[in-house]
Amino acid sequence: MNGTFRQSMTWLHTWTGLILCWLLYFVFVTGTLGYFDTEIDLWMSPETPVQKASDPVANIRLGQARLAEVAPDSERWFIYPNQSRNRPHMGVGWLEKDPETGNNVFHGENLDSQSGQPLPDARDTGGGQLLYRMHYLLHYFPNRIGYWLVAFATMLMFVGMITGIIAHKKIFKDFFTFRWAKGSRSWLDAHNLLSVSTLPFQLMITYSGLLYTLGLFWMPLVVLGGYGFDMDKVRGLQDILGVEQVEKANEAAPLVAIEGLVTDAADSPQGDQINLVIIDFPGDANSEVSFVMDGIGRTGGENFAYNGASGERLDKPGLELPNASAKFALSMIDLHEGTFAGPFLRWLYFLAGLMGTAMIATGAIYYVQSRKRKTEASHPGFGFRLVECMNAATIAGLLTAIGVFYLSNRLLPLGMENRAEWEVHCMFLAWAACFVHAAVRQREFVWSEQLYALAAVYLILPVINAMTTQAHLGNSLPAGDWILAGFDLMALATGLIALALGLKLRPRREQEAQVVSADVAVQ
Repeated sequence: MNGTFRQSMTWLHTWTGLILCWLLYFVFVTGTLGYFDTEIDLWMSPETPVQKASDPVANIRLGQARLAEVAPDSERWFIYPNQSRNRPHMGVGWLEKDPETGNNVFHGENLDSQSGQPLPDARDTGGGQLLYRMHYLLHYFPNRIGYWLVAFATMLMFVGMITGIIAHKKIFKDFFTFRWAKGSRSWLDAHNLLSVSTLPFQLMITYSGLLYTLGLFWMPLVVLGGYGFDMDKVRGLQDILGVEQVEKANEAAPLVAIEGLVTDAADSPQGDQINLVIIDFPGDANSEVSFVMDGIGRTGGENFAYNGASGERLDKPGLELPNASAKFALSMIDLHEGTFAGPFLRWLYFLAGLMGTAMIATGAIYYVQSRKRKTEASHPGFGFRLVECMNAATIAGLLTAIGVFYLSNRLLPLGMENRAEWEVHCMFLAWAACFVHAAVRQREFVWSEQLYALAAVYLILPVINAMTTQAHLGNSLPAGDWILAGFDLMALATGLIALALGLKLRPRREQEAQVVSADVAVQ
């Protein structure tokens, strides 16, 4: 770094942006898709029937009956009585001891709201949840390594954003400036425009992600300083969260009908909707039934507890956060994930995420374009060629690979062993092919051909969907099923945009050859 302070910040902005821009692009793409993870789950599980809203009280009765049938000896039951975007089906869950390790393992089922029996098994797939987890865990890495890499990349992005704000001395002018067809200047204008127009969102999403990763993975000594090496406390943080543990009486007593407790809980000022029912030690004299009410984010729901044997209301606090900093941290995570968002706000999150993705992409492309003339005057060095290949294979290739992930969901045999893992393998094999293509193909053909491949994958996706399932546009549009129809329509839109960009970026000599052939045909 040298020169003035602003020049030093510009240098730092450039290099912090370039060092891990391709990893950040991966994080932004998969994280943005995570805002519609549930919708992707539904499209990738076409065998699971979409159910209409049902009565939560009846669902609690059905859930209790199902749990008594499949997990009578479990120490904890869970009933999810309400159907919502995040949980389209009512369901149950229970903890079961692993005979080898002695640890509790969670098991869950989605139930039919009419019969109370498990829904038909869907195809084995990672779905949208797997894509969402990739944005903070990556893949093929041990979880902790993935966390650390993403945390480091997030920190670099935050530094890049702060230095970018300092470097832009005309930040408000940049919001209204875009010069079309001006080479590298246009890419810089696009990068500036996308950066400034989504600056509040990008600051929020980066800071909240950094707060989460720093607190959990970069500062373990802070936690150990307060808890020593008592891992039980470190895992549960029970003293901080103020959760009073239930003790088993080891005395048998039948569990009350949980649906009978609903009226009392629902009559409370915060009892508009029951989000979750938790039963500790069902069938024990000290069993306890807790109702977690729906709320905004992690800190919005109220808790109500009852003795499971007598039905008596217990005067005990639920989950209590100890201070404003803990509430602030959870609120920032809620903001990051957008779990509280309705359809309109969720689309805003998605669009802002797309613009953030484009911000990273245009910055990486500008780096190449701004140095292109200088390198073309001489032979391009290895570093420049590497960045050029990485840009094409990452920016276009990752989207192609995700399209292959969707295609493999429809094309892999339903009974295939490790089918969900092979969906992911197909995705990364396709992405690897994009890198090979970018490395060996002539430079002027790489971008257009990568975009043609991207267009082909997404344009054929609704066709393959129609050939292999009943969840296609011919059925979803007349039925008004906008989740399934919306997926196919977005695939078509993505394919058409990629095709238009591919045609726009064709090498000039190819365009000239087509013009000549057209003239000959006319003559």
